[in-house]
Amino acid sequence: MNTELKEPKEHFKILDGLRGIAALGVVIFHFMEWVYTDPSRNFIGHGFLAVDFFFCLSGFVIGYAYDNRIGEMGVTEFFKRRLIRLHPLVILGSVLGLLGFLLDPFAAGSAYSAGRLLLIFLCSAFLIPFPVMEDRAFNLFGLNAPSWSLFWEYVANIVYAFVLCKLSRPALMVLAVIAGATLCFVGCRTGNLLGGWAGSNFWDGGARIAWSFTAGLLIYRSNWIIKNKLGFIGLGVLLALAFLTPHFEWNWLAELLIVLFYFPLIVALGAGSVLSPTLEKACVFSGKISYPLYMTHYAGIWIFGNYLTNFKPAATQLPIIIIAGTIFLLFFGYLAMGFYDIPVRRYLERRRLETERR
Repeated sequence: MNTELKEPKEHFKILDGLRGIAALGVVIFHFMEWVYTDPSRNFIGHGFLAVDFFFCLSGFVIGYAYDNRIGEMGVTEFFKRRLIRLHPLVILGSVLGLLGFLLDPFAAGSAYSAGRLLLIFLCSAFLIPFPVMEDRAFNLFGLNAPSWSLFWEYVANIVYAFVLCKLSRPALMVLAVIAGATLCFVGCRTGNLLGGWAGSNFWDGGARIAWSFTAGLLIYRSNWIIKNKLGFIGLGVLLALAFLTPHFEWNWLAELLIVLFYFPLIVALGAGSVLSPTLEKACVFSGKISYPLYMTHYAGIWIFGNYLTNFKPAATQLPIIIIAGTIFLLFFGYLAMGFYDIPVRRYLERRRLETERR
């Protein structure tokens, strides 16, 4: 096998950095949606749209990394690489979710039998949607809610390997138009783009990734990269503004415009922007911690939610609790990255290479 295939391409460091900002936005959004069940009162009420940014970014990066190599490396090799990259944290997130569920000091106690809980855990670890936990709003993955987006990421990777990598650019554009129209239908029908995470809105997640992943892939194949000097800070501010967009009467339309046009624009700008050397390390770190933070934070969010429900802390205390909680989750994500994710992926990569040499 050609050893050149084993060398990853250079990363777009600003896009890596923006991924970290999006992950942090998700964490803050999850804290705040417990405080304000009415999204119109939540200052980061559109933080959930970070997932659509992830999907768009993923389409761009997958196209960049594999479009000219997947034919030579083969589908099996592609899946091995994606599993090594993504699945260790899927398993860790499931383990943390189970531990958080059993050991939460503010919860009333488990009403599930050991066998039922084991089944829920196994489905979470293997990314099999199992929306049966009524006390957790029938999340597809009750032990680690963010895994719903990983499920759709896996679906997109499978479709890419068997279909999208072979499509011509005109065919991909037709598919993008169909996916965009489907997303418009979902937004108009439901009044938002929040779906995909529960059994009742399962297929909304498919519509969300169908557009955003395809759009990201199309940006790469069309070379829609916009040269600019906005840099990491400028683009980070632009990305954050999407999450901070207030709710209003035509909220669903604003969400559609953000996902259909604004996020692809930011990806195109991020791929073409100039990174200041002084911010390079910050971008690299932000990119590295983004996925561990995203996949490990939700056990802490459930503990916070149960604490908030049972003890109802004063409004003056909440900012301190949320800031401290966010810092703790960032630190925990850093530990997960350094002591679990990176070592496990290195081990699995060594095993993969050893297997190929035999």
